[in-house]
Amino acid sequence: MDKPRFFVGIDIASATFTSAVGVMGEKWQVGVRPATFDNEYDSFAKYLKWLQEHEIKAENSVICMEATGVYNEVLVHFLIANGYRVAIEPPLKVKRAFKPEGHKSDPVDSTQIAEYAYRFWDELTLWKARDEIVEQIRTLLTVREQLVVGRTGHRNALTALKRKAVRTPLAEKVHDKAIEELKAHIQEVEAEIQRLIDQDLDFRNMVKRLISIPGVGFLLAAHLLVIFESVSHPLSPKSLAAFIGICPYENQSGSSIHHAATSRHYGPPALRKLLFLAALSICTHNLQFRTYFLRKVQEGKPKQLVINNAANKLLKIIVAVIRSNTDFIPNYRSVNPGLLKMALTKS
Repeated sequence: MDKPRFFVGIDIASATFTSAVGVMGEKWQVGVRPATFDNEYDSFAKYLKWLQEHEIKAENSVICMEATGVYNEVLVHFLIANGYRVAIEPPLKVKRAFKPEGHKSDPVDSTQIAEYAYRFWDELTLWKARDEIVEQIRTLLTVREQLVVGRTGHRNALTALKRKAVRTPLAEKVHDKAIEELKAHIQEVEAEIQRLIDQDLDFRNMVKRLISIPGVGFLLAAHLLVIFESVSHPLSPKSLAAFIGICPYENQSGSSIHHAATSRHYGPPALRKLLFLAALSICTHNLQFRTYFLRKVQEGKPKQLVINNAANKLLKIIVAVIRSNTDFIPNYRSVNPGLLKMALTKS
C-alpha cells in the first residue's frame, strides 16, 4: 500500500462519531481539526462532503478507526462503497501507542487514532467486506450460543425448583416450556447454518474436510469457517492459537514473579469451548491422543495443560488440512524432503 497523503482518524460511539485528519510530512501534524457527525446513515453523505471539501479522496487517504462492534458497521460499509481504504484496529493496540496523559475526549481520541495511522500506516490491515453468507453464519452462531446459555439457565432453575420441599407446578411448567422452545430455536438456527453452508460449494467442501478430522464436529467446523474466511492472509497454527486464546505465555519478572506459562483466554469463548471439548474427545477416544494424554499425566503434567496441548496439536492438523485442501488422512506421517530425495536417488 502506497503511503497516503491524508490519515483520517474516527472515534465512533453509539450516537455520534468524531473525525480528525493528519497530513503526511516530516513529522506528525493535524491537517483538519476534528468534527463531529451523527452516527446514522442520513449523516454519512454530510461526512463524505466534509472529506471532499478538504480534498480528502479515496486515492490519497486511509481511514482508521477502533473496533467498536456494531457501532461502526454501517459507516464502514458506506466508506468502502465509496472507494475509501479503511483499517479497523484493536482499541488496546491504539491505546498502548500513546502515554496515558492529558485530556480524554472524542476530538482528542480521533486525533490520536489519526496519528496512530500515520505512525503505523505500513502495519495497517485494510478492512474488506465479508461475504454475506459468512456474516450470516457468524451472526447465527452468536445467536445459537445465546440460546444455549438461556436454555442452561432454565435447566438449572428447574433443577433447583424440583429439589425444593414445597413444589410450584406452574413455575416448573414455565421453565419446561421455555426449555422446549429454546431447544426448537437452536435446532432451527443449526438447520439454517447448514443451509447457508450448503449454498456455497467451497464452504461445503471446507466443512466436510474439517469434519473428517477426529474430534471436529459441525459447530466447531462452522466457527473455523468464519475465521478462515474473515482474514485476508493465511493463518498459522500459532497465530490461530493466540487468536482463540489457548497459546501459553510465560509470566516472569525478576526473582519475585515466576508463574507457570498459561493462556490468557482473550479470544472468542464459544470457539475456545468447542475446541476444548474436541480435545477432550480425542484424548478419550483417539488412540494416539489418548496414549499421549496418559503418558503426560504419568509424567506429572496437569490434565488441563495436557488437554490444552492436545488442542494446539489439533489446530496444527486443522491448518494442515485447510492448506493442503484434502481430507484428514488417518495415521499420516510426514516425510523429510531431504531423506525422501536421498531414498529416491539410491533406488
